[in-house]
Amino acid sequence: MKRTLSLRCAIVALMLLVGACGPVKKSVFPPSVTLQEVKAAPGGVWHVVLRIRSNSYGGMSFSSFQGQLRVGDLGGVLLDRKLDLDIPSFAADVADVDILPTPEMSRALAALAAKGSSGALPYTLSGSITGLAEQEKKPRTFEVQGKNWLSPVPGIPDTYRSP
Repeated sequence: MKRTLSLRCAIVALMLLVGACGPVKKSVFPPSVTLQEVKAAPGGVWHVVLRIRSNSYGGMSFSSFQGQLRVGDLGGVLLDRKLDLDIPSFAADVADVDILPTPEMSRALAALAAKGSSGALPYTLSGSITGLAEQEKKPRTFEVQGKNWLSPVPGIPDTYRSP
């Protein structure tokens, strides 16, 4: 009887040990997308630097971002960018996008510049980003949304950054 019980316990322990030998699945969490910098170029074009942060325990390959940038309470501008970014776990990288803002957005940025480094302008960035986690075979689309502030960079005209 004791021998049979010991044999059963050994078989169960062996089955648990073999079951634990598979690959460890790393958790995947939605990335975050924020503005790192906005530079107002001559002719009214804004050069926008998006900061994309992987919040997952494994690396991710990002292929596209589609979204909308709103400055203050003004109407938004569409952002559409193909990406080729491989970002390690809990790291970030940047992607550049050139946009043509609305006249109201340009006036709001000019008013911010007039305030100097003490000024701040709220922005909202919303949309979706497509990425492939390192252990998955099929890409996922993540909804992203963030709010923050743009402030003028002291000593660099027409350049604004988000904290």
